[in-house]
Amino acid sequence: MSVPQDLFYSKTHEWVSLVDGIATVGITDFAQNQLSDLTFVELPEVGAEFAAADEAAVVESVKAAADVYAPVAGEVVEVNSELEDSPELINKDAFGAGWLFKIKVANESDVDNMLDADSYEELCPSE
Repeated sequence: MSVPQDLFYSKTHEWVSLVDGIATVGITDFAQNQLSDLTFVELPEVGAEFAAADEAAVVESVKAAADVYAPVAGEVVEVNSELEDSPELINKDAFGAGWLFKIKVANESDVDNMLDADSYEELCPSE
């Protein structure tokens, strides 16, 4: 399981990369592995506003559908439209090309409530 050290993580298996007040959000390698082959992604609308922990997106696989929660509060400023035609990008590159959406963060201290890589790894059961 890949867990990049430079990201923040939620207990619900989202990751965040924070740069200049913009949070890029995706699901973790652990989450995509549990879901297996992703077949559909429902992304939020640009301009949508979320509180931290609000349902923001849905990912579906051959096994199940799962809600994706906004790990930080803010306004969606961009979505990864490539996922509409290629949801498997999340399986191939969960921390890169498989990102879901970007949020202009309302309060950067939201990330203080998130997990670092070591804490997230402790949360995930070993395979």
